[in-house]
Amino acid sequence: MPKKKIIGTIELISILDLELYDLDAKVDTGADSNALHCDDITIDADNFVHFTLLDEIHESYHGKRVVMPLYKVKKVKSSNGEIQERASIRVNVEFFGKNYKTVVSLTNRSDMRYPMLIGKQFLANKFLVDVSKQYLSREI
Repeated sequence: MPKKKIIGTIELISILDLELYDLDAKVDTGADSNALHCDDITIDADNFVHFTLLDEIHESYHGKRVVMPLYKVKKVKSSNGEIQERASIRVNVEFFGKNYKTVVSLTNRSDMRYPMLIGKQFLANKFLVDVSKQYLSREI
């Protein structure tokens, strides 16, 4: 069995397809899937999702309107327990120096501290979370 990488509860991730680099991401083993903060999410008749990336901390993508193929729409239970229908996209990410293909759901996380949430589907069989650590990705 391959050795799993130890990561902290907050790490840096880059979403290469969206030209988002070194995003602060909360690692959440209680969440099933990944989520990205954005706004004005719409799906057109050709199954493309349109959204605006928002986060004043990362000016490189603040206010940028993006169009990507829709991966799927699924029901997700949010942190407050409410069921939401969310659009998701497939993207290439860089995490701890390696590239991965993953699915990210699009949602408004303006009331959350971190613009990205990394869930257990992405973490499974690759990473172990040390809850006493943060930003171990800066050490590679």
